[in-house]
Amino acid sequence: MLFANKLAMSYGTQDLFADVTFVIGESDRVGIVGPNGTGKSTLLRLISGQEIPEAGSVGHRNGEIGFLKQEADLTPDFTLLDELWKAFPEALEIRHRLDEVGRMLEMGEGDVMELVDEQTSLYERYEMLDGYRIEARISRVLDGLGFERSDWEKLCADFSGGWQMRVALAKILAAVPEHALLDEPTNHLDAAARDWLATYLKDYPGAVVIVTHDGEFMDKVVTKVIEIDHGEVTPYAGSFTAYLTEKKARAEARERERLRQRREIARQRRFIERFRSKATKAAQVRSREAALERMDIIETVRKAPEVRFALQANGRTEREVLKMRGIAKSFGDEVVLVDVNLDIERGHKVCLVGENGGGKSTLLRIAVGTLEVEEGTIEWAERARPGYYDQHQDEALDPDRTVIEEVREGSNGAPDVRLRSILGQFLFSGDDVFKPVKVLSGGERSRVALAKFLIQPTNVLLLDEPTNHLDRATRVRLIEALAGYDGTIICASHDPGIVDGIATHVFEVKDGEATEILSMRKVDSISDDGPKTARQRREAKEARKAANTR
Repeated sequence: MLFANKLAMSYGTQDLFADVTFVIGESDRVGIVGPNGTGKSTLLRLISGQEIPEAGSVGHRNGEIGFLKQEADLTPDFTLLDELWKAFPEALEIRHRLDEVGRMLEMGEGDVMELVDEQTSLYERYEMLDGYRIEARISRVLDGLGFERSDWEKLCADFSGGWQMRVALAKILAAVPEHALLDEPTNHLDAAARDWLATYLKDYPGAVVIVTHDGEFMDKVVTKVIEIDHGEVTPYAGSFTAYLTEKKARAEARERERLRQRREIARQRRFIERFRSKATKAAQVRSREAALERMDIIETVRKAPEVRFALQANGRTEREVLKMRGIAKSFGDEVVLVDVNLDIERGHKVCLVGENGGGKSTLLRIAVGTLEVEEGTIEWAERARPGYYDQHQDEALDPDRTVIEEVREGSNGAPDVRLRSILGQFLFSGDDVFKPVKVLSGGERSRVALAKFLIQPTNVLLLDEPTNHLDRATRVRLIEALAGYDGTIICASHDPGIVDGIATHVFEVKDGEATEILSMRKVDSISDDGPKTARQRREAKEARKAANTR
């Protein structure tokens, strides 16, 4: 069981939450939701014991806690299999001791009877720990998360950032702690791994607490939602969709009650003003005045501020924006890309899809010039001004800089009034712009990184998983802005909202090749009212089909 009792936490002058009390049962599946910076990750750290609350108590009774943070903490020179075995320290220690005892018996070292007795005891303890099935558990989890058997002996340092997060997740899932705390577990998962994880967590033999902005994933897993917003923590029963429905119903009921209260207050005040000077009504006037003073005024339901911004290309490129021919790239013995050819034209919004490690990020980095190719050519249009957003862009921020200093560094000399305007669109206003980057939440850092990127003068956007760490509202606004962007986009993403919302062309990067799996007529030949994105084309196709059946 996980619990919090009158919990309070703040950072500096920012109060995250106060007087928070809840209980999470041993079989609950809980999703924690709320805007970025409200304290979701902090709550997980408090539950896990990694932070101490300012007031109240929080913790767990009985059993182990497994905590997936947003950053992988792996031993770089360990193999994947060695890293997974770290999740079973006692069983691993017994294995090592059994190897040593076996060697000593073989070499005739030590007292044979004592060694045999120790060996017997070790085998018994190993069996109690279910040690003989550990590797099978590891295999099941690694397979579900998309690892190949050939990856088992690969060093952790050789995996990409997204795959390292899968390793960290696999360690927790294989160990099966009684309480699994997962902070953004789906950020680096493709669709297949995400579906497998949802199924695995539905049948998990313990409590699961998830922080994620992926509503579809939560709908498959959670049985309870805890919302953190404006310092208040509110529980809801049911799925994520049920939470949205109930929240809307509560807000509507609260607004009806607020309006009813306003009418009642106005009625009482009219009575008071009318009879204030009438002696026979003096007692009633005083009584009603006292009642108004005691009344708890129902405030308007507060809406979380939303990111609002528009994107505009800086200048117009030639028709042919980017031409890649015969691109090949390997890392050691691992061949990632083989003879890849891409033609990107002005106005194209290209999505690169495929499994992690398939070469999407590599292709973007080659295109922008941060990674050299072994074979092939890259030719950019003369007027192209490409900008590259890395999926780990927030990690490149200087933690000791303030928000405005960090954005200023990438602004090409823009005045502070312009920087403040941009930051205001990303919900950094007033003194927020002077906060050090190191005190920001993961989502807030992503907003800073996005603001820093978008203030640069570009007309071609190369984006690697741009919606990672963004809350739902910011993600929606970003997709809308990208859909309306008048330049060219090349985006690697697992987010179906990106593909549905903006894609004019989709390429699957797999087995070293980039294969076009969705295309359209040339952008300039499409009428303004014609379907341009994957979603629009699908809806148009469904509408035509429905019309033909009538």
